[in-house]
Amino acid sequence: MPSFFTDRLGEIFMHESTWLLTAEGRQKLLAELEYLTTVRRKEVAEQLQQARQLSDGWDSPEYLEAKNAQSFVEGRIRTLERMLAEASIIDAQKGTSKPEEVCVGSRVRVRNEDGEEEVFTIVGSAECDARAGKISNQSPVGGSLLGKRVGENVEVQVPAGIRRFVVLEIE
Repeated sequence: MPSFFTDRLGEIFMHESTWLLTAEGRQKLLAELEYLTTVRRKEVAEQLQQARQLSDGWDSPEYLEAKNAQSFVEGRIRTLERMLAEASIIDAQKGTSKPEEVCVGSRVRVRNEDGEEEVFTIVGSAECDARAGKISNQSPVGGSLLGKRVGENVEVQVPAGIRRFVVLEIE
């Protein structure tokens, strides 16, 4: 296999030895796990059974679709179980950084170079959601904000170029 593929697979499947989660993020993962194990798993089993009854062979599109759905659900269940078992629940107020510094769990208000204010919550990679303003501590912006204090300037190299921020508030 070419090294491009093995390098890329390593990036994709690399996981944190301990998953950093906020209490809210842990609750969301527990809710997803509960849904997958009690509702979705049964739905997929029924879909698989119906596909077997309706088709002549094991290679029918319906059967293959049901098997793919089953594989996805079971894989996600295993992933969630592992993440929750290895999770460290973070609390910005009790973190190793001083409360006046940005740490995982902090909500940070910044002003960008255009004068616009943005708010980010720094979370572990398991619960990042850019649309909701939750950015990973491993992302360029999240990583650059870690350890910063109110009033400090931050310069971040992102794929689109360099972004500049001033930290306005840390919660």
